[in-house]
Amino acid sequence: MSIHKSMPDNGVKRDEILSQLDSFKEQDPNYKSGKLWSLVYYIDEAHQELLKDAYFKYSSENGLNPTAFKSLKKLENEVISATADILNGTDEVCGVVTSGGTESCLMAVKTYRDMAREKRRVKKPEMIIPETAHVAWYKASEYFNVKIRMVPLKEDLTPDLGKLKKMINRNTVMILGSAPEYPHGTIDPIEAMGEIALQHNIPLHVDACVGGFILPFMEMNGENIPPWDYRVAGVTSISADIHKYGYAAKGASTITYRNLEYLKYQMFVQPNWSGGVFASSALLGTRPGGAYAGAWAALQYFGKEGYKKLADETLQAVNRIKAGIAGIPELEIMGKPQGPLLAYKSIDPEVNIFAVGDQMNAKGWQVNKNQKPNGLHAMVTAQHLAVIDEYLADLKDAVATVKANPELANQGGAATYGMMAHIPLRGMVKKKVLEIYSAMYKAGGGQLDLSAAADVDTDGQGEKPSLVDKIATWYVNRASKKS
Repeated sequence: MSIHKSMPDNGVKRDEILSQLDSFKEQDPNYKSGKLWSLVYYIDEAHQELLKDAYFKYSSENGLNPTAFKSLKKLENEVISATADILNGTDEVCGVVTSGGTESCLMAVKTYRDMAREKRRVKKPEMIIPETAHVAWYKASEYFNVKIRMVPLKEDLTPDLGKLKKMINRNTVMILGSAPEYPHGTIDPIEAMGEIALQHNIPLHVDACVGGFILPFMEMNGENIPPWDYRVAGVTSISADIHKYGYAAKGASTITYRNLEYLKYQMFVQPNWSGGVFASSALLGTRPGGAYAGAWAALQYFGKEGYKKLADETLQAVNRIKAGIAGIPELEIMGKPQGPLLAYKSIDPEVNIFAVGDQMNAKGWQVNKNQKPNGLHAMVTAQHLAVIDEYLADLKDAVATVKANPELANQGGAATYGMMAHIPLRGMVKKKVLEIYSAMYKAGGGQLDLSAAADVDTDGQGEKPSLVDKIATWYVNRASKKS
């Protein structure tokens, strides 16, 4: 019997197709309820309809060749101009629309690797990144063979700039700062990092994939945000996602450079291909026109005043969460988050923070977990303002439940995540993750929930184990065999 689901012999009717698509989503997170704290940026159905209509108008157009669909180049130009504007760039700032933050980050590494290769004959490129850098930078390192030099953090979770300075050498092709960094929402000291970058004539990229379309509007509203954009002289490029706090349809980010001399190194040109001279501005070949249209439409729809309103509502939600957590003696905010992200940890040895996460998941919240140090994470949007009181009431109740029932630390996601944090030999863990994860993509491969705590089968109901749960089980079995 075939493990593949074959293509239907005859076409399926439209209504049945759409009905099936709806049914496939039944086990997906219900992001419209405001209980999801990552992945989706949702306003309301009216905005979704605008994005859908705009995307559909350009769903067949292809951004591969900017001389063919001139409409797409116009949309891209206007999106990049609007981005440069809010990032306080000069008229020389230029860039491209990409498929997402990861592509934007990858392009920066490729650009600075190639620039250093040509200008300084660097053969063993290195980049300096803080411990809190997004995982996309590790992917870029692996893809483009650029060695990472990791800057450790100080107690306030900002990079130790004294140690950063000592890491700079002739192989350094770029320095990275984040605004904000994802794990804790802290804005790296970009101004000080810019001074170091200028002194050593090293490019400084700011990863503002999260903050690029909200920090400027928070500042416009009067929030005290430290300088991090093109006003900092040492900043040479910035990545900023429109499909995050720009509320565009998925598949829209930007990477901009201070001037064209940098951007040129991002380009790919092959003059000898039998299909003709080929040039590409970013990683993708075919670039979906719908993503351009959805991004452009979102910027037009909100304008600065609309984004300022969204930023204000988001900051209200953030401040109320911070105040609520401050009112729970067992918890503490991690670092000094400035912007829409935050994380918090337990400061009470009787309260396991992962067990608190399990309790929150059981109440219907989709919370994410941090490690090193252990904590819970929240990516706050304007939508969350309506559910803050409920979230904080449930959080207070979850902490009380865990404190009264210490055995919860040894159950469910708390147990598996706690074990994962102490498993040695991380190379072996990496191999096991690859083995389990890749199995999803084999012919006829099944689904695997990566969210961890919410789907661990702790009550015998037969729910699918998570990736983390499977790894923990593997480690327990391995350890028991050795003993």
